[in-house]
Amino acid sequence: MLKSLDYVSQIKPYVPGKPISELERELGITGSIKLASNENPLGPSKKALRAIKNFLKNSSEVGRYPDGGGYYLKQALAERLSTSKILITIDNIILGNGSNELIDLAVRTYMSHGDEAIMANPSFVVYSMAVKSVGSKAIEVPLIDYKHDLKKMLDMVTDKTKIVFIANPNNPTGTINTKEEFRSFMKKLPMDILVIVDEAYIEYVESKDYPNTMKYLADGRNILILRTFSKAYGLAGLRIGYGISNADIITEINKIREPFNTNSLSQISAIEALKDKVHLKKSLKLVNEGKAYLYEELHKMNVRYIPSETNFIYILLESSSMEYYERLLKEGIIIRPVGPKEIRVTVGLKEENEKFIHAFYKIIHNKGDN
Repeated sequence: MLKSLDYVSQIKPYVPGKPISELERELGITGSIKLASNENPLGPSKKALRAIKNFLKNSSEVGRYPDGGGYYLKQALAERLSTSKILITIDNIILGNGSNELIDLAVRTYMSHGDEAIMANPSFVVYSMAVKSVGSKAIEVPLIDYKHDLKKMLDMVTDKTKIVFIANPNNPTGTINTKEEFRSFMKKLPMDILVIVDEAYIEYVESKDYPNTMKYLADGRNILILRTFSKAYGLAGLRIGYGISNADIITEINKIREPFNTNSLSQISAIEALKDKVHLKKSLKLVNEGKAYLYEELHKMNVRYIPSETNFIYILLESSSMEYYERLLKEGIIIRPVGPKEIRVTVGLKEENEKFIHAFYKIIHNKGDN
């Protein structure tokens, strides 16, 4: 067997949520639902779908490489992101095959063997994987009250620290760090460290105490803000995300970005998705109503959960999360075990939420059954 590098061999591969088709094939069932990957249950905007269909009718365009610079999507994003106080241009934006790719690119640009990156635990597992893949060390700081312990993360900074990752809202807990917490953190953090703020779920945030990270970009800080079309915009299958930073950082990351890393369909669908404010509003309304229902039902069952600023709920169990996971699979429901006694459940359609609650109630009251 060909031996990989030592630090690569120690990385645990990312395990995606089980596909519905695989579950139904294994158990011989139908009507299963997936509440594991935080996708938009409504899917993409009809405008985005129409743009895809129109593009596919044009065989000459399908046969050509995509716009390697993503000019029109970046222009649309720049217009959407700019305010009277903060001007964003296409030079401040980089597109990625999901924001996931941009994590990897940023690490490869600014880290090498022996460097360190600081992140929370639990948080998005890809941070640690990306850091370890270049022979660097992932410094993981436990959450406090289910959110990033920014004070402790500051304490872990050394002269080897090159990047700090902050998922805000955090995945899997759905919590946020506030304006003041973030302000204090940025004030004390050395200027030469890159702060990567992952805002994959920003569209769902309702708290008025959520920090405006664009302000720090305007202030000249070394910050890379990551966002995605995979969640609220429902384009997870097309893998399109973007990063916002100062032009110098974008230029450096672009040096190692693959020339055609985002395809034509993802670019044109994202442009149309941005335009469709009605679909976004409908998607957010569905999640808010779904969370209210799930909160109420979990409360009735005396099940602890963490109030979420996202489209998922972090549920605290009294016993093994894998036991619940396996039992729910048999009910045709896919959720995500994210800790020894913790699961993450995506807010789905009304009938999907009801199916989950019915099955969850059944499991709680019949735990001794096989």
